[in-house]
Amino acid sequence: MKFAVIVFPGSNCDADLYCAVKDELGEEAEYVWHAEEDLSGFDAILLPGGFSYGDYLRSGSIARFSSIMKEVKKAAEEGKPVLGICNGFQILLEAGLLPGAMKVNEGLKFSCRHSELIVLNNQTMFSTAYEKEEKISIPIAHGEGNYYCDEETLKELKAGERIVFTYGDNPNGSIEDIAGIVNEKGNVLGMMPHPERAVDAILGSADGLKLFQSIVKNWRETYVTAS
Repeated sequence: MKFAVIVFPGSNCDADLYCAVKDELGEEAEYVWHAEEDLSGFDAILLPGGFSYGDYLRSGSIARFSSIMKEVKKAAEEGKPVLGICNGFQILLEAGLLPGAMKVNEGLKFSCRHSELIVLNNQTMFSTAYEKEEKISIPIAHGEGNYYCDEETLKELKAGERIVFTYGDNPNGSIEDIAGIVNEKGNVLGMMPHPERAVDAILGSADGLKLFQSIVKNWRETYVTAS
């Protein structure tokens, strides 16, 4: 399986994702500059954390206009796994690939620490390796991670079981403790915590590795075994 790690000006977690895929998962990975216009050779798309374009205007608001985003949308429409982490999640929101918006953390401070997550839905292509309601330890590092959506959107997220991860110790004020959501089709996941920084016990937790293993297993069952 081949992963594209999209690199925007200001990305700083691209190497973390690349190493998680190559060294821990044992799959192919390649950096793709944001100005590129073709993702057809990749099976999954990863949007890393960081400060794309310096987070000017709003986090992710400029990156959404990068040339590569047309291809990211195309990949999502084709059913390919698309994962946006932290700033990547913010970009997916700004691009309209996921509903809602990000506000400044409730405490108005940047938060960087391990956070407890609860696996609310373990039936997505990103979460099948987990047990339902499993508690996992995943690092966070953000100043604008306070997820918000209107009541109608929240009802839709709940009804469609699209809330994949919630915080056990809500660090930012996110509505309903939301830490990660998927689109209606279930192939686009946005999450603020960093699973790529929790793929080996030496990092303090290996709980994030199951997310990447879930992607590979479900992709192979769909595109390799089935064929």
